[in-house]
Amino acid sequence: MSLDCNQYDNPLIGRYASRRMSELFSPQRKFSTWRRLWVALAEAEAELGLAITPAQIAELRAQVDQIDFEAAARHERRLRHDVMAHVHAYRDACPAAGGIIHLGATSCYVTDNTDLLLMREALTLIRSRLVAVIDRLGRFAEQHRSLACLGLTHMQPAQPTTVGKRACLWAQDFALDLAELEHRIASFKARGAKGTTGTQASFLKLFGGDHEQVRKLERLVCEKIGFESAYAVTGQTYSRKIDAQVIGVLSGLAQSAHKMATDLRLLAHRKEVEEPFEASQIGSSAMPYKRNPMRCERICSLARYVMSQETAASSTAATQWLERTLDDSAIRRLTIPQSFLAAEAVLILCQNVTGGLVVYPKVIANNLAAELPFMASENILLAAVEAGGDRQQLHERIRRHSQAAGAAVKQEGRANDLLQRLAADPAFAKVDIQAETDPAKFVGRAPEQVDEFLAEVIGPIREKYPEALETAAEVQV
Repeated sequence: MSLDCNQYDNPLIGRYASRRMSELFSPQRKFSTWRRLWVALAEAEAELGLAITPAQIAELRAQVDQIDFEAAARHERRLRHDVMAHVHAYRDACPAAGGIIHLGATSCYVTDNTDLLLMREALTLIRSRLVAVIDRLGRFAEQHRSLACLGLTHMQPAQPTTVGKRACLWAQDFALDLAELEHRIASFKARGAKGTTGTQASFLKLFGGDHEQVRKLERLVCEKIGFESAYAVTGQTYSRKIDAQVIGVLSGLAQSAHKMATDLRLLAHRKEVEEPFEASQIGSSAMPYKRNPMRCERICSLARYVMSQETAASSTAATQWLERTLDDSAIRRLTIPQSFLAAEAVLILCQNVTGGLVVYPKVIANNLAAELPFMASENILLAAVEAGGDRQQLHERIRRHSQAAGAAVKQEGRANDLLQRLAADPAFAKVDIQAETDPAKFVGRAPEQVDEFLAEVIGPIREKYPEALETAAEVQV
């Protein structure tokens, strides 16, 4: 495909999303699905007794993928109606069957059913990517289940945790997103064959007032296009609340990705964990030494875009008038495909990053050691009391030593020497200071929590979607 550098090139397609997702929302896929829907309708109507011949259906089938886009464009310029333009283009290719195309249907028969089909398939692609991210976080968590690190609350030093436990927090968010995504996939129904305002009046007329035949028609159409059933009622369109719910799922996983990527950016600042950095990659155009967390920054950037689309979808759902209004059309052409493209791009980056995280245990240990003396003071106090000391007197000694050590750190820029001060104090002579400051003593059940999370949450996900575990994640730029 040649690149026209004189017109806008959507970066979601050119830089970020996969070819497979781009093809899913391509004109070819969209309009060939319209034609498959027209074929399904004609087949169902014929099976229920309408005067549609096998030859007509065969002609329609033969031209499903042979779309003359230039002819359709010419028709649309004249008719100002995209569905009727494609009806005419299909008719041009199928002269014998031209008269029965779109029989009894309204535009939303093809547009809405197609959107539901494409969104359902797009969610299955997203699901594979999401499972792959969860799997890679699980591998990382298992590898570093016991690596003690400084916990941070309010971005201030807090009780230690482990690198693996922190990764489980990220994975848990994604697992919650997966559960929501699975629910949405399972909940999809077709718009069905509902007619102009959802009353099926046109189909009732075609079948001479036979309500049961109309019901059979819809069931047949649903079966032919791969749905178990249709929404019980619609206006001319299916409820745009469905779109808002689907985009809400994408927004949710974008939130999770943004949280993880932000945490990794903060950890990169502390030089504890870094995203993968290629041998020839440039971190800064001006400062050659830099290793900027560019992919995590890109995750945050694209995730922010996905989250913003939730507002567009919910606003569209909220402002639909009665049986339909067309102000949903133009925005949905943007919001639905671009939300999926951007969400997939986010997950591709998450796969890439989580599959190649670099950990620096010595830096982690040093950062923990700088704060651990203060956190260990209670353990040291209790050990000194057990050795025969007076709790109140010992508490006061530790308080004074802590204040002095804190002042040295903050005012003089010195290292935290609280442990040395306590070791030199005769009141703590019977305490094994080193043993009481072993980082493993401060992480609680974090390693065991990792094991349990892997067994109870990630393990079942891996078993359910084994094919997704090897999903490739190629970052284009």
